[in-house]
Amino acid sequence: PQSFADIAERLSPAVVNISTTRVVKERSMVPFPAPPGPFEDFFGDELRKFFGEPEREFKRQSLGSGFILNKEGYIITNHHVIEGATEIIVTLSNNKHEDYEAEVVGKDANLDIALLKIDPEGMEFHTVVLGDSDKLRVGEWVVAIGNPFGLGGTVTAGIVSQKGRVIGAGPYDNFIQTDASINPGNSGGPLFNLMGEVVGVNTAIIAGGQGIGFAIPVNMVKEVLVQLKEKGKVTRGWIGVSIQEVTTELAESFGLEESVGALVSSVMPGDPAEEAGIEPGDIIVEFDGKKIDEVNDLPRTVASVPPGKKVEVKVVRDGKEKTLFITVAEKREEVAEAPEELGKVEEKLGLAVQSITPEIAEKLGIEDTEGVLISAVKRGSPAAEAGLRRGDTVREINRKPVTNVEEYNKIIKAVLKDDIILFLVSRGDRAFYATIKVKE
Repeated sequence: PQSFADIAERLSPAVVNISTTRVVKERSMVPFPAPPGPFEDFFGDELRKFFGEPEREFKRQSLGSGFILNKEGYIITNHHVIEGATEIIVTLSNNKHEDYEAEVVGKDANLDIALLKIDPEGMEFHTVVLGDSDKLRVGEWVVAIGNPFGLGGTVTAGIVSQKGRVIGAGPYDNFIQTDASINPGNSGGPLFNLMGEVVGVNTAIIAGGQGIGFAIPVNMVKEVLVQLKEKGKVTRGWIGVSIQEVTTELAESFGLEESVGALVSSVMPGDPAEEAGIEPGDIIVEFDGKKIDEVNDLPRTVASVPPGKKVEVKVVRDGKEKTLFITVAEKREEVAEAPEELGKVEEKLGLAVQSITPEIAEKLGIEDTEGVLISAVKRGSPAAEAGLRRGDTVREINRKPVTNVEEYNKIIKAVLKDDIILFLVSRGDRAFYATIKVKE
């Protein structure tokens, strides 16, 4: 287009600035000169710490963006924009720049979306139209409007650089990458197509990157809006498996011709996957009629299925496709903590193992004491390159159970140089497969 002026003029009034206030605790330090001479470095910090004031509460403000969804005053923004806020003020992008205090209707940290509401007080708001992000094409023009660095009403334009980006922001990463300029303060603002429809919610940037910004596809937002409005949170599907990418090495180990699907590394006892007959080592290639081409496709697909629905799952087991039926449950929101690490030196494969005694199991919170505990990993070794670390538990080697150190040593003793060994490893409450190429 020769100009974006018409789009900017029409859409800017529907974009709002969001300012939040958080109460944080900080220690205000009293300036205290360190003793002169050679003792300055030794005593300085300790004296300042000793004479520092007690923690006090301070108010910290931050800025973000959002857009008005409808005439009732509902506003979409990012969860991280309003997280922990004690006060949320929405400023309209009109001539008067009216301020409204907003309430949080619902929020979803996993998708990084929040739904706010302001009281229209008889005022007619400018609103947006939600488009179809699935129809976006790489290279298509997009326009971002927001509040970067507090500079409200800022309009930038660019193209869709790529789709389906996974940047490690959450379990349902599926970002639109754009080179439309996005900066701190743009978070929560809309990404428009040339028809003036919202196709994404601007969310993330790469620190130090230029022309690399990320937006949540609006179709993913539309899937959760009703739940946010009615329940204040999002209920997602859950089947109870740990999964990992099917790398070229793993595909070869499992007898696959290509690296597709999601490899099941563990199945939670009593969860839907176990009841449906899914086993560790299965590769899920289709779920509820949708192809699972890569590992990140499965969490998004399962999450979109309503709990209680029975769906068809296709898995590859021992090189053959098998069809199972699974009843999806409600996802439990849990955060797993990594176990404490132990250590001692040993050379084979670059790692050392030890038996899991009741004392070690209690200390590390390990419920299943079968297997061997990795107590040391040599830096730069094949085990380190495979991602293994101290505190991991080896459950299987080459699809054979390992219940103690003797079994482990017997299997490892038989391996030869350049052999590729398939490990099943558990870490905390999840498990994964790892391939190790023997170098010695």
